[in-house]
Amino acid sequence: MIVCRGVRGATTVVENEAREILAATRQLLALMIRLNGIESVDVASGVFTTTVDLNAVFPATAARQLGWMSVPLLCGHEMEVPDSLPRCVRILLHWNTDRGQDEIHHVYLKEAVQLRPDQSELPPVDMQQLNQWVEDQMRKHGGA
Repeated sequence: MIVCRGVRGATTVVENEAREILAATRQLLALMIRLNGIESVDVASGVFTTTVDLNAVFPATAARQLGWMSVPLLCGHEMEVPDSLPRCVRILLHWNTDRGQDEIHHVYLKEAVQLRPDQSELPPVDMQQLNQWVEDQMRKHGGA
């Protein structure tokens, strides 16, 4: 049975620079895609948020660079909570799948692992192959 499931991810950046935000968001989204076998045609929508200290670029641009032209995407800021993790990009995908919630890999990278330490252990991924896939998608979709 196909149901809509949430797939979460988060990462951090060092600087409020468009290039860095997009690179980190592409890596995060690519890992979410790879680890879960997500196809963009099965994604109902995606929500991309940043902490208020990041405003150099819309992080959903990274998804467009990877070819997600027909997926409805929305960007916003996270609530400003005292002492919360700074310079953080978060993604929530609404994914139509037959997988159970316990079969979904949520991805937390860099400093964002402290948001969900219980989700910080990821299956092995060939990062060189993943980076090559990202580069190929960007060339294919004009994001490079």
